[in-house]
Amino acid sequence: MYNILRYLVILALIGTAAFWIVTRPAQVDEARLDQFTPDAERGETVFWAAGCAGCHAAPDAEDDERRVLSGGMAFPSPFGTFHAPNISPDSDHGIGDWSVTDLANAMLHGTSPGGAHYYPAFPYASYARATLDDVADLHAYLMTLPESDTPDEAHDVGFPFNIRRSLGGWKMLFTHDDWIVPVTGETLERGRYLVEALGHCGECHTPRNALGGLDYDRWLQGAPSPDGEGRVPAITPDKLDWSESDIAGYLATGFTPEYDAAGGHMTDVIKNLANLPEDDLSAIAAYLKEVPPGS
Repeated sequence: MYNILRYLVILALIGTAAFWIVTRPAQVDEARLDQFTPDAERGETVFWAAGCAGCHAAPDAEDDERRVLSGGMAFPSPFGTFHAPNISPDSDHGIGDWSVTDLANAMLHGTSPGGAHYYPAFPYASYARATLDDVADLHAYLMTLPESDTPDEAHDVGFPFNIRRSLGGWKMLFTHDDWIVPVTGETLERGRYLVEALGHCGECHTPRNALGGLDYDRWLQGAPSPDGEGRVPAITPDKLDWSESDIAGYLATGFTPEYDAAGGHMTDVIKNLANLPEDDLSAIAAYLKEVPPGS
């Protein structure tokens, strides 16, 4: 009996050690970022494409106030309620002390400067496909924005979802940097990058499994709203039968071909995307026409 117990203890220790190793937060090789010369002007385009203001500006902020990234927006979900943090350049309450590497770790791997896992309410499962030069440019732009001393609001997440280390296992199962829809050509590849990576459109428009991972087999086929109220529509070609120019016009103005106006969280998305060049909006529309139809 003693030997059996000893072996069980050894196996438990090995299992714990293995779990600790495989769930450790990933990080970017800092040397890879040394080759870039950050461009804040280009970073502004990344900022709007990535929708930073849509989540991190104060609720109901308008116009230039949307560049004050004080946080505070709440995101209800089946796993708890998450609150967007302050990501202004304030050193005490924001990310003023973050290096380019810190931002790259957060966006590409969901890893905090302290080496902890972020919850996937922060869409790093999509940002994982972003390029390092875009991250470097975004960092440069973020550091030019107004500071805010608004403190972060704690997430309201209960057991067992509050065990952050377990997110390492979640990432192994549900995050990767592979492209979802195969396309060729400069325009379609740009559109794919904006939709699948920076724009993180699938985070809302794609169904999730019981553990909250995106169901890539039903890419952009619509999903229940995370707050349990209503449904996010499908934007596959069989469901969104607008022309490419209709789609690009909607993303620029918020008006549908029938002159209805965008509503809900999509209004914030439009406020971001409307700042992109026309070529980018056309690229998004072209990509959406290449997405496989729903089953």
